[in-house]
Amino acid sequence: MISQQQTQKQQLKILPQQIQLLNLYFLNTLELEQRIKNELEENPFLDATTEEATDEAGKTATDVQDYQDWDEYGYDDVPDYKHEYQNYFSTEQTPNMALSNVDHFKDDAKQQLRLLDITEEEREVAEYIIDVLNNQGLMDKQLDEVADDYSFHKQSLVDVEIIRKGLSIVQTLDPIGIGACNIQECLLIQLKAMDSRRPDVKYAAKLVQDHYNDLMHRQFEKIHHALNIDEEELRVILNFIGSLKFYPVSETASSCEPKNTIIPDFIITRYGDTIQVHLYSSRSGAVFVNQSLYDQLAQQCSAAKDRSSTQYVKSKLQSAQWFVNAVKQREDTMLRIMQCIVNIQRDYFEEGDIRLLKPMVLRNVADMSGLDISTVSRITSNKYAETHFGLLYLKDLFSEGIADKKGEVISNKVIQSVIEEAISGEDKRHPYTDQQLVNILSAKGYNIARRTVAKYREQLRIPIAQIRAVWA
Repeated sequence: MISQQQTQKQQLKILPQQIQLLNLYFLNTLELEQRIKNELEENPFLDATTEEATDEAGKTATDVQDYQDWDEYGYDDVPDYKHEYQNYFSTEQTPNMALSNVDHFKDDAKQQLRLLDITEEEREVAEYIIDVLNNQGLMDKQLDEVADDYSFHKQSLVDVEIIRKGLSIVQTLDPIGIGACNIQECLLIQLKAMDSRRPDVKYAAKLVQDHYNDLMHRQFEKIHHALNIDEEELRVILNFIGSLKFYPVSETASSCEPKNTIIPDFIITRYGDTIQVHLYSSRSGAVFVNQSLYDQLAQQCSAAKDRSSTQYVKSKLQSAQWFVNAVKQREDTMLRIMQCIVNIQRDYFEEGDIRLLKPMVLRNVADMSGLDISTVSRITSNKYAETHFGLLYLKDLFSEGIADKKGEVISNKVIQSVIEEAISGEDKRHPYTDQQLVNILSAKGYNIARRTVAKYREQLRIPIAQIRAVWA
């Protein structure tokens, strides 16, 4: 039987322009420059001004000296590599020997991907995962966070399962263990690649998989009874595990990692009692719409009465106008949000002492600026600020609050700094336990539970006292 039913419901839809604007908010300075270059290539009505860098003498960097005396440079006995690297090093820092070319493990892993029989989409996901790995070859980020970042990169929603499938492909590459999320998984990958019929491999895999926490806490008696082996066999298994690699990439290979230069998005300066916020590079005034070209083409299209060409010209003009307005709106929003952050953390930006950092969440900045939380999150993600006390990652300014003995709410970043300072000054052979750290914090006026101290210690990537004692 055919019937009709009328329902009423609320539904929120985001316009495509809003999604593009949020993606533009997420870009940092270098990514915005690349985005502008892409738009300039695709849209003929979009134009930008260029400024040539000038030196102290007032000459442009593109000017070339017309004449150089051969006697001056022909017989100076200076190696060629000194001239080759003079654009990258100062005269005092020029290397005394030629720099060797070392293949990075990420480039080698991408080369291995080209030999696998996988789809193009799987190859793109796997290459992105390889770029996310740290210098030791481990995946130190949560997969849902990687999925969000890759979604912004592709400008489309990517499920976590796709990232997990790409990670499984990466884990099949060399060096063995690459792409592991932690040391335990790195050991398991190495053990699974060995002959499982060997008794030492079999017991070692069971020990790492089922009793890893007991191993980290050095509870050998508990492991001894759980595996039902004697002390000599346990010693053999532990020696065998100790022969494995804890990290896929050794420290010598990661030491060849090139130095990454971070270009800040904000410059925060202090003049007396005032703190000023500026953008490192403002592009809103340099990008504009070429109106004369549009008038010329629109006149030609109207004379030819070509409706498709007229529609194309109008669409490109609207796209250029939107992009110009979006770049300006992005910069205005960035300054607005950064000014609110500076007002909240004024004491911290004046002194640069982390103990002056106040608890702050995205909601606080959103309420003060009058913007949405998602906008604040996009603006503060992947952004850096240059201050008089160093380079600052904006996400590090956001933290939850904890009440001390005086009833004052302090940032958990302050607690983490105290824990890190106490551990750095401890006796390496007799390190502090979590309970001892609780007592140290209590003596300084911070009433923190032991499990909270353990959570902050893990966030700082500091192992437990037993492991620190072994490393010493």
